[in-house]
Amino acid sequence: MKKILVLVLSLLLILPDFGFTQKKVISVACVGNSITYGSGIVPRNKNSYPAQLQAMLGSSYKVMNFGVSGRTLLRKGNHPYWIEKAYHEALASDPDIVTIMLGTNDSKAVNRPFYSDFEKDYSDLIDSFRALPSHPRVIMLLPLAAFVKDTNSIYDQVIVQRIIPMECHVAYNKKVEMIDFHPMFINRSDLYHDRVVHPNPLGDQKIAQRLYEQIMLKPVISSVLSKIKIPKTISNYHGYQCADFKFAGRNCKVVAPYTAAAGHPWIWRARFFGNQPQTEIALLERGFTVAYMDASELYGNKQCIELWNKFYAYLHTRLGLNKKAVLEGFSRGGAYIYDWAAVNPDKVACVYADAPVLDFKSWPGGKGGSIGSARDWAIFKKDYNLSESQALAFRGNPLDKVSAIVQGHYPMLHVVGDADTLVPVKENTALFEKAVKTAGGEIQVIHKSGGYHHPHSLANPAPIVNFILRATGHFVNQATIAAPGAEYRSLSAGWVAATTWYDQADNIQHTLDSLGKVDVLMLGNSITLGIGGRSLIRGGAGKAAFDQQFNGYVYANGGISGDRVQNLLWRVEKYNYNVCTPKVVVITIGVNNFLDDATPDEIAAGIKKLVALTQKRLPQAKILLTGPLPAGDSTGSVLRQKYIGVQKSIAALADNKHVFVYKYNKEMLLQNGQLNPDFYTGDIHLKPAGYEQWAKYLFKQLKETKLL
Repeated sequence: MKKILVLVLSLLLILPDFGFTQKKVISVACVGNSITYGSGIVPRNKNSYPAQLQAMLGSSYKVMNFGVSGRTLLRKGNHPYWIEKAYHEALASDPDIVTIMLGTNDSKAVNRPFYSDFEKDYSDLIDSFRALPSHPRVIMLLPLAAFVKDTNSIYDQVIVQRIIPMECHVAYNKKVEMIDFHPMFINRSDLYHDRVVHPNPLGDQKIAQRLYEQIMLKPVISSVLSKIKIPKTISNYHGYQCADFKFAGRNCKVVAPYTAAAGHPWIWRARFFGNQPQTEIALLERGFTVAYMDASELYGNKQCIELWNKFYAYLHTRLGLNKKAVLEGFSRGGAYIYDWAAVNPDKVACVYADAPVLDFKSWPGGKGGSIGSARDWAIFKKDYNLSESQALAFRGNPLDKVSAIVQGHYPMLHVVGDADTLVPVKENTALFEKAVKTAGGEIQVIHKSGGYHHPHSLANPAPIVNFILRATGHFVNQATIAAPGAEYRSLSAGWVAATTWYDQADNIQHTLDSLGKVDVLMLGNSITLGIGGRSLIRGGAGKAAFDQQFNGYVYANGGISGDRVQNLLWRVEKYNYNVCTPKVVVITIGVNNFLDDATPDEIAAGIKKLVALTQKRLPQAKILLTGPLPAGDSTGSVLRQKYIGVQKSIAALADNKHVFVYKYNKEMLLQNGQLNPDFYTGDIHLKPAGYEQWAKYLFKQLKETKLL
């Protein structure tokens, strides 16, 4: 027996690893101040951004919170992080990843005399972690926007003008990844529980989601600059390395990310390099390369196209950038990108045009509502070798090339100021948009109400960035990532006072534990919560209707106000809903995702994952999937269009054996397609009569499909 045991142990030592070894848990140390600590967050141990990040990353990661309130990056600051126990514990944890969020408290007047030490102190902090045996990946988190009015306290102007530039310089010198959170929180004091400095759980949720995206970005060091063999100089571009060089006699720039995204995506700026760079910075964070060739002032003529063709070939074949470029054009740069795209449709991933010139007669010609520019009109005519009469009859504008442009089948996004008098919308984007849609192209326009030609872009470029990420296949669909909710709701949401999302989630489990076997388990958001029947639900507009309709059956309410698809995913995964062995699970979810920047297909992808998980976790139960109930008062509203899109996508999930799909159009809508005002209060929620209608037809559907 002893010999057999020795033999078995010996074989275990010499046999190859067939995947049975335990996977290493990746440790993440979150270093920072009160924002990292979660000051004022309820409950802090679950809703601080490190805690929410842990929930999203799952058991393969261990996220540790080493935040200390009020602490500074500066050693000579009034409360230096360096002397805190948390700092030494962070070092002792020997983490695989370190995130650093410091600098907010350094903006106080008491700390400003020591700014000459700031970059050295930050560099030393990074070095102290990089020297650990784990050699961790370091990610700098730039300060959030602050809304304090006292200039001696934490002050946003100092953060923007002093702290962030110094942190970017540190990132440049140390070659460290960074995330600029400041634009994300501009004009969003609603995401702060104190309205000035400290995020609420929903604000911390945004931090956690962005951090999740960055951690999921595989850390592959970009080698694009090393491939530029032409003489070049390297400079600091908002914390990133920028190579300046001559190509084909033109000044060119390439800015490299520290971590390259898969496929080496890139954005090509046409004109005005460095103007309103927030979109480019956000893309650099995510692994995109930025490229620029100064072709001014050629206005997209034949010479310009030839230069761009040569530069494109160099970037793609020599530097290894993706075959398809993201084209970015501000003002006259819009003409450049569309002129090139018209003859290179297979080389374009998408177009982002900002207040673009699309008809030279409008600008610089000034032949319509624009004041124009006599100087630039003369340059334009010279570039194209045109007389005045020929220029007025010119048919080489982007407006004239729509049929060629749409052949590329790439999406286009325009951002325009409705009060732009330099490049009037009605003479440029409005005509272009109509022509593109008529030709079957895909274009969307963001209108800045009352906005002028300048400033370009958006202060928070998220809509632009997400458009580009979607077009290039790099968008992270949060609806498919299981995550707990982070809301702290009031009585108006139907919650008993002073309860948290976790209180509600636990209350569902406790209710199911006490019910025994259940016929119907209702899962969803506030619409489902409105059915009532749990101790932490206040009232319940639908309780009487469901009690009457389901008399003789046992139903259970698993709805939580505000839940998105990803929140229900997390609940089904983490809680034991099968303790009540339901015969049927009714899933009504998705409408709150409408309020996010989520497309119908993205929401449907999350619902598909939810259905599969529900089948796995509650295998005996049949599923009746309603998705979201009808929403949006008018048929053309954004909410209604998303509803229609989601319903169209989830219809394919029905096999009519285990999964049944039913939409309540005729039951909840008027003949003209509008929401029935007898049933709805607002664009989403139901009145008691609406619950009567829903309960009636839900019960009917369950009976007709023999699920009950």
